[in-house]
Amino acid sequence: MVRHMSLLVGLSVFLASGMDPLEGQALRGSEASVKRMYARARANNFTFLRTDAQVQQFADAGYLVRLRSTPDFELHNVSFPYSRPEVKLFVERLGGQHRRACGERLVVTSLTRPLSGQPRNASTLSVHPTGMAVDFRTSLNSVCRYWLESTLLYLEGAGVLEATRERRPPHYHVAVFPGLYADYVRELSASAGSADRVVAVSRYMVREGDSLWTIARRHGTTVPELRAANDIRGSRIYAGQLLTVPTDR
Repeated sequence: MVRHMSLLVGLSVFLASGMDPLEGQALRGSEASVKRMYARARANNFTFLRTDAQVQQFADAGYLVRLRSTPDFELHNVSFPYSRPEVKLFVERLGGQHRRACGERLVVTSLTRPLSGQPRNASTLSVHPTGMAVDFRTSLNSVCRYWLESTLLYLEGAGVLEATRERRPPHYHVAVFPGLYADYVRELSASAGSADRVVAVSRYMVREGDSLWTIARRHGTTVPELRAANDIRGSRIYAGQLLTVPTDR
């Protein structure tokens, strides 16, 4: 419990200083990461679309599906609002969890992008032309940044995606591994009704006015589960406290 409290105090100091708690240790990206994304695209026999017309052809054929803005996420200046079906599922699930966790809509800045529309600094191994990649804007809210980075790290550790925090322009680049992610979601859904299920967790930063009851209701869990996950005996929580929240990612 003492160590747990020390971590929370340290995180509060990071947030107060404007620094990122995960800075320097996560989502840096690497040549190996880029190669893993590319290898996964090749293993799935995905086509690297070359032109705008080819993107539209794949959308018309149903290989790519359309995304539209929702209360949970916004498409901002997205040239081609299409992706692989599993990427759409990922964005929809992540958007809902993101808004519940930090109160902001997730902003999508890029989806499928043909080779002819790639920026000059894009890697020659970029998987955007396959429809399996999505970019998210970097939030100015440190709570939202921390939540998104920790969630992407969790899913990267589960082996269902690769994620990188880019600096110019600031955004998160995510390559979703369609088959593996679909299997992951199916397993979560199948275990949801089992008494012996393994519960996934999310991280939530307590805001002014929050209570265990409102947090539990917002995330579809219960107050006893919140207490057990965070070693809380009573009901007292405080703004800036980082809670582990049982949920489905």
